[in-house]
Amino acid sequence: MTEPASIATGTLSFGPFTVMPHERLVTRDGVALPLGAKAFDTLIALMSRPNAVVSKWDLMALVWPGITVDEANLRFHVAALRKALGDGKDGARYITTLSGRGYCFVAPIVKTESPGEPRATPYRDLPPVKLPNRLLRMVGREEAISAISDKLIASRFVTIAGPGGVGKTAVAVAIAHDLLETFCNAAHFVDLAALSDPDLVITSILLMLGLPAQTDDPLPALLAHLRDKRMLLILDNCEHVIGAAAPLAAEIFHGAPHIHILATSREALRVEGEQVYRLAPLAVPPGDTGMTAASAQTYPALQLFLERATAGGAQIVLDDANAAIIANICRKLDGMALAIELAAGRVEAYGLEQTAALLDERLNLVWQGQRTAPPRQKTLHATLDWSYSLLSDTERLVLRRLAVFAGHFTIDAALEVVPDDRVDRSRLFDAIDGLVAKSMVAPRPMGAMMRYRLLDTTRAYLLEIDPFDAALAARHATYYRHWLEQAGTTWATLPSADERAVHFSALHNVRAALDWCFGANGDIGVGIALAAAAAPIFLAMSLLIECRRWSDRALLAIDPSSRGSAEEMHIQAALGLTLMFTRGGSEAARAALRRALAIAEARGDTPNQLQLLGRMHIFHERMGQFDAALGYAQRSLVVAQTLGDAASIALAHSLLGVSLHLAGEHREAMAMLEAAWRGPGTERISTVHGFDHRNRAGISLARELWLQGRPADAQRLARQTIDEAAQMDHPITLCIALIWAVSIDLWSGDLDGAETNIDRFIAHANSRSMGPYLAVGRGVKGEIAIQRGNATDGIETIRACLRELHDAGYELLTTTFNIALVQGLLAIGQVEQGASLIDDAIRLVEQSGDHLYMPELLRMKGRVLSHQPLPRIEEAEACLMQALELSRTKGAKAWELRAAIDLAQLLVVRCRHQEARLLLQSTRDGFAAGSETEDIRNADALLTTL
Repeated sequence: MTEPASIATGTLSFGPFTVMPHERLVTRDGVALPLGAKAFDTLIALMSRPNAVVSKWDLMALVWPGITVDEANLRFHVAALRKALGDGKDGARYITTLSGRGYCFVAPIVKTESPGEPRATPYRDLPPVKLPNRLLRMVGREEAISAISDKLIASRFVTIAGPGGVGKTAVAVAIAHDLLETFCNAAHFVDLAALSDPDLVITSILLMLGLPAQTDDPLPALLAHLRDKRMLLILDNCEHVIGAAAPLAAEIFHGAPHIHILATSREALRVEGEQVYRLAPLAVPPGDTGMTAASAQTYPALQLFLERATAGGAQIVLDDANAAIIANICRKLDGMALAIELAAGRVEAYGLEQTAALLDERLNLVWQGQRTAPPRQKTLHATLDWSYSLLSDTERLVLRRLAVFAGHFTIDAALEVVPDDRVDRSRLFDAIDGLVAKSMVAPRPMGAMMRYRLLDTTRAYLLEIDPFDAALAARHATYYRHWLEQAGTTWATLPSADERAVHFSALHNVRAALDWCFGANGDIGVGIALAAAAAPIFLAMSLLIECRRWSDRALLAIDPSSRGSAEEMHIQAALGLTLMFTRGGSEAARAALRRALAIAEARGDTPNQLQLLGRMHIFHERMGQFDAALGYAQRSLVVAQTLGDAASIALAHSLLGVSLHLAGEHREAMAMLEAAWRGPGTERISTVHGFDHRNRAGISLARELWLQGRPADAQRLARQTIDEAAQMDHPITLCIALIWAVSIDLWSGDLDGAETNIDRFIAHANSRSMGPYLAVGRGVKGEIAIQRGNATDGIETIRACLRELHDAGYELLTTTFNIALVQGLLAIGQVEQGASLIDDAIRLVEQSGDHLYMPELLRMKGRVLSHQPLPRIEEAEACLMQALELSRTKGAKAWELRAAIDLAQLLVVRCRHQEARLLLQSTRDGFAAGSETEDIRNADALLTTL
């Protein structure tokens, strides 16, 4: 059983309360408090260990010895005790809860012993409190202040460490003010920033305490004075006198057991007893395009910016547009409080957009801060000068070279790029250790490996004082070219965004290297190879515009003697794919893909032939040239069989399955798509080549399941493909999954589901500037409008969409939009226009090869014929019978049911009820048990009337 520390005889006092343990009595100003027995025992147990954390288990053992009780009992009595003491009211603080650890009694206790024993006076001979004013409001530091306060009470010695300008002093001052009552106003602040001589550290503390500082060895006198005192001592800005401050803090900690020390420093003091709290920058909004004003305001960095800008006289009405601007500013400044305050102070003079533009052009390190700020914090430049001056010569040299890295870098990258005859590898390791300790380089674990980065403000400062030379830049670019070539082959096997994040973290360095290579003093040869190696990562992240820009620049720079190289092949392939998604079926896209395929064939590069046949297949499919696409898919299977590996064959199965699906050859399509979705090698046909061919096969298979009378299975598989695509964080793949899933929603009559999916589709397409997809999204919106009964608006929307898609050379969904248009025209009585359109649509399918929709076109033609002013019933029946038979022949059960419903309705009009019932019942019975779609509901309703 845990025993409490002994409480001597006599009376205990804290605040306005007197405790007489042996009388089990607590009074306030002479009036007894109505405390229960267990609440009193809880108080005595906590007071027996003042300023020490008592775990909830120890506390329960002390209050209920030998009895097992529920933790809720303890919480109840602690709450009752706090209520009786008025804990938390008017700033009173007696008992602190340390989440997950226990409780701590934090009020100073005065003990009156038996006669003849002197009374302890822990606050005797202390000067008045000396603290700077705290900020009127701290933004985003509540959790840090609470955590550090609890740690400080429990452990007595905490160092707040972090880079310059992060807000260490402000947090320390806020903590000191919060704990004033806890220490009965005995809190004292020593600013070491102005000291140049480390020997003056102890002198500053003596002077703050009002003690003489003339002795040769003042430490014993200081410790003797502090030994029986209880107070909070804040040592601010220790980093430049750390050699003196660190051992002094350790001596005070061990020699004065009631002194609590709170230090701030850009590096830990690294002495016994110290607890380090690394103060992180303020949280900034993520770099996505979906940021709204409401969501942005939840981030402390943006809150601070708005407060300081408004205080400086700026008038900002926050909306989604300027929230995105402020979010970008805060990200660029890495959430550093000082940098954000300095930038916010410029808004009144320059305006929000111009302030952002100035930061984009160049991080302005000389903007002035508040007049009352310490000299080292009046500008970012001064803050960084202060930190830089504290480094050794080797640390400065390594830090300047590390500025070549943009964003995160690994120790392996630093070892390849930084060393030369002035810095060997061992000195590099030592320097990085020192720079991390001094908060000049920020470490961050990512996966199993530690990564490092310089804050953007630090990097801008270093590039201003010493821009890196060409040799260093060339080593940096060459390293990332080799890294991309080695790592690129693994991206296809990484199924989730988290797993790929390790690879994508190098992207900022790749961009910086490309900028240098194609700049005035760069290395064009390295740049071309780097652009070719970088194309897969840009495509894997759906960074289409960026991929197109670097591909264009690389192709323009290729020497004629280098034409036909592997680099040109990769760059042409990337350019063709990005042009296809951003500009549609342009001739430039076709030419780039064709050129890449020709190079692969000329080089005998069979693996790349397969990948390029896949891109040519998708290009012609999007162009509406389905027969040509089928030809490329068939060629891909021949090449894949030559290669013989499972992944190549799975890729070819995916291409061929999609083409057979669109050709209306459902049985053959099912076999190919099943193999591409579930067969061997499918896990390795992912986004490294711009598409997730497995996912594409999966969503096509879902459509086949729907067509073959298994709607519930189709919906489940569609949701699975969407979920898998979302986990990959690959917008192209997700858009493909979503648009085909929308077709299943629309076929099933689930308009709400269709609307949800198409809104998500449009958002992702917009985030990557995929113009043709945006038009597709609007067209689907028109289709939904027609099905909801708003045919007029829906028709206009689809017509505008089709014009835009025709201009972009995107014809993949032309037939589906034509069917929707005919449906809308019939709804508003424009039957003649519908008749003309349906005939054109049938001719188009016969020419292009997307026979998947032929049964639906024939069915719609039957409806048009039956709705004409003089209904052509015989011809209508013939069209519906043709649609029915074609559906049966090809195995499209869902199309067959639709044709059967329309034909049964026509037969009823012609008084052939028995024939209608038998036809409809036989078709309806072929669906999987539990199937539920709008067509099935319509069929069941019609059968009940028959």
